[in-house]
Amino acid sequence: TNLLSAIPYIGDTLVQWIWGGFSVDKATLTRFFAFHFILPFIISGMSIIHLLFLHETGSNNPTGLNSNPDKIPFHPYFSYKDLLGFLIMLFCLMVLSLFSPNILSDPENFTPANPLVTPPHIQPEWYFLFAYAILRSIPNKLGGVLALMASILILTLPSILNTS
Repeated sequence: TNLLSAIPYIGDTLVQWIWGGFSVDKATLTRFFAFHFILPFIISGMSIIHLLFLHETGSNNPTGLNSNPDKIPFHPYFSYKDLLGFLIMLFCLMVLSLFSPNILSDPENFTPANPLVTPPHIQPEWYFLFAYAILRSIPNKLGGVLALMASILILTLPSILNTS
């Protein structure tokens, strides 16, 4: 959000369009829920596409040599066992989520949110402290974002410049 809002002229419009605003309220939570709901389906769909293309003829053998002697036979009972385990796991998860959906929930999820106060249990991660320090030390938002990007670029330069 901070990076998007630093873009001149269109930054605020982008933040409004993507997240619904700067504060975490109903619109933002709805978008987060939509992303979190659809992402596993996208990942599983891409995995299925990957598996389909993986077993195309010649996809793993670009040289064209006969690789049949190198293949290890795969017993179909392994696939049936994995499928049965997946179905049992899915059944247990569905029973849990349909009959008692709040059993694994946190009571804090039901307290109304105050967008002006960060909850005390949310602490910044230690590996983001440099970013917080840079963004807080420069009063101009665009300057802070540029300084942050420059600091990340400085960290990546040793791997790009092979001078050893």
